[in-house]
Amino acid sequence: MVSLSLLFHLLLLAFVDLSTSTTEYLKLPLLHKTPFPTPLQSLSSDLQRLSLLHHSHHRHQNHRRTSSKSPLMSGASSGSGQYFVSIRLGSPPQTLLLVADTGSDLTWVRCSACKTNCSIHPPGSTFLARHSTTFSPTHCFSSLCQLVPQPNPNPCNHTRLHSTCRYEYVYSDGSKTSGFFSKETTTLNTSSGREMKLKSIAFGCGFHASGPSLIGSSFNGASGVMGLGRGPISFASQLGRRFGRSFSYCLLDYTLSPPPTSYLMIGDVVSTKKDNKSMMSFTPLLINPEAPTFYYISIKGVFVDGVKLHIDPSVWSLDELGNGGTVIDSGTTLTFLTEPAYREILSAFKREVKLPSPTPGGASTQSGFDLCVNVTGVSRPRFPRLSLELGGESLYSPPPRNYFIDISEGIKCLAIQPVEAESGRFSVIGNLMQQGFLLEFDRGKSRLGFSRRGCAVS
Repeated sequence: MVSLSLLFHLLLLAFVDLSTSTTEYLKLPLLHKTPFPTPLQSLSSDLQRLSLLHHSHHRHQNHRRTSSKSPLMSGASSGSGQYFVSIRLGSPPQTLLLVADTGSDLTWVRCSACKTNCSIHPPGSTFLARHSTTFSPTHCFSSLCQLVPQPNPNPCNHTRLHSTCRYEYVYSDGSKTSGFFSKETTTLNTSSGREMKLKSIAFGCGFHASGPSLIGSSFNGASGVMGLGRGPISFASQLGRRFGRSFSYCLLDYTLSPPPTSYLMIGDVVSTKKDNKSMMSFTPLLINPEAPTFYYISIKGVFVDGVKLHIDPSVWSLDELGNGGTVIDSGTTLTFLTEPAYREILSAFKREVKLPSPTPGGASTQSGFDLCVNVTGVSRPRFPRLSLELGGESLYSPPPRNYFIDISEGIKCLAIQPVEAESGRFSVIGNLMQQGFLLEFDRGKSRLGFSRRGCAVS
């Protein structure tokens, strides 16, 4: 069995086209669709997302124990809090919309083998592999093929050396994508506006997709996923040698009119802009061998209006079996905290909030949130300030609009939910709590940088 480190080395050698260093980075604008999701839609989508993340974690545990400028758009119009990125794939380029996901490694697109009479596939919905002169399936016994989940039984175990590598990825709700693991040219623009063709990008060409996670409302409008996780086959990992082992994004308040532009950037943005270094705070990114895809951070304590809450530190710990901890995720909207911590935070907010409760039987009753207030007629309502003490002696202090959201006219609710502590489930910091910060995932130094002022970078 080939070790993961050796496979990663072999993978890097396969991407010789990406080996030249540069001070440029890819800059992908984040565009938002309308209408925006209701809080109930966000909560429903998040609960499904949380189930998938936890299932992926436990599936990996069980496996171990038994063995540019491209538009990036919010998935809000489909009732999802996900963000979409538009890429150009193939030669000539075909434009496709993918979910940008820090919680997965595999980049895959919906594919078709049709060559003529392809009108059943609207432009942008499906990658037409036979229309590209640079499409190249990988072989069964290549080092790349060993990095992707494969069908059971695996046809590579009983086939010729040069047969095509097949992948199969199954989600917790039974949704599944399967097809050929392949290589292709991707066309993106750099931060200077220069068009760049990136060759031999590995991705799953999915000829079959089924289930609500992939064809339901939360996936509506997307034709695949851009995996930005920590594994060697993720989009961010594959571009690491060319642009540096970092990527970052800045999510601005999409409820403003007109909505401001947010960005996903692949490359060492902070190091190329020296004035940003003084802006950034850093916290270590923890490595969980049982869930190597995810970006874990360490929470040391919680403050509400400057007062530290009495929460046992063990509540946040990532144990030796890979259970617990806290993941920062772009594909989840709300924030989900382990239940013992959530109860302390909820109690503190209830003590400090001086605003009236909503009328019984109103929208807040069916909202799914434990704390809602009526701000009707209050020009500048005051909310308690939440701060998270992170590893590395850094303090993450988002503004109240990141965790108190409008659910109806004049009604705001605390947009944090509990996660049951049983089964080793982890907490998740969602994209709403990240809003207004430049977040840099520095994989080379294994740290997460954040800054309230860094969103002005261009």
